[in-house]
Amino acid sequence: MNKLYWIAFKSILIKETNRFTRIWVQTLVPPAITMTLYFLIFGNLIGNRIGEMGGVSYMEFIAPGLIMMSVITNSYSNVASSFFSAKMHGSIEELMVAPVPHYVMIAGFVGGGIARGLSVGLIVTLVAMFFVNLSLHHVGLVIMTVFLTSVLFALGGLINAVFAKSFDDISIIPTFILTPLTYLGGVFYSLSLLPDFWQGVSALNPVVYMINVFRYGFLGFADISVPLSIAIMVGFCASLWFVAYYLISRGIGLRS
Repeated sequence: MNKLYWIAFKSILIKETNRFTRIWVQTLVPPAITMTLYFLIFGNLIGNRIGEMGGVSYMEFIAPGLIMMSVITNSYSNVASSFFSAKMHGSIEELMVAPVPHYVMIAGFVGGGIARGLSVGLIVTLVAMFFVNLSLHHVGLVIMTVFLTSVLFALGGLINAVFAKSFDDISIIPTFILTPLTYLGGVFYSLSLLPDFWQGVSALNPVVYMINVFRYGFLGFADISVPLSIAIMVGFCASLWFVAYYLISRGIGLRS
């Protein structure tokens, strides 16, 4: 990467990182509290009645899914809110006319989303360790999955921000699409418990593949083929990257 472009990338990334770390009480603490409640209610109280799932305790089973859920929501919301704010205040126009390639600008914003997603994921993992003895079956797979997931949803947040006309539009996708996909992605249950028809329907949900690979990295088993899941994640990341690049390079939703 050209030295000038590298400086531009670092500048955007630092700005995006400072944006959520400066207000850490609002961005990093709430996910930890929310996930603590999930562990207490679903893992501790309800989990004792459910017993084992997939050969492990219910709390062990849901822990990877809860970590992934926090990564998804925070990677997405960080870029969606930040990019839309830049668009609303007109500062995005300065980046558009600057001698910086569009892919550098996209990488900077997405990098901020990845930083927040991974930070929250680490915090939730530390919280989970107070409730369950987490073991890593495949460290490399865990790191790769959480990174690809952060990239995917950070790109999704950017695309949402491009089309958004108000802050209300920013909340529509997470409320009506992201949340249902996440809750129906196998966080709280194994896909093997579903009838064949609903297993087929679940196969259309991209979040299912992310959570299953991430769970495999911790526990060593998954409901869906791991290589297939990785291929689907990479495919989604590449597709959303090209969509984001096309929208930014054409100025769609950015110019009045």
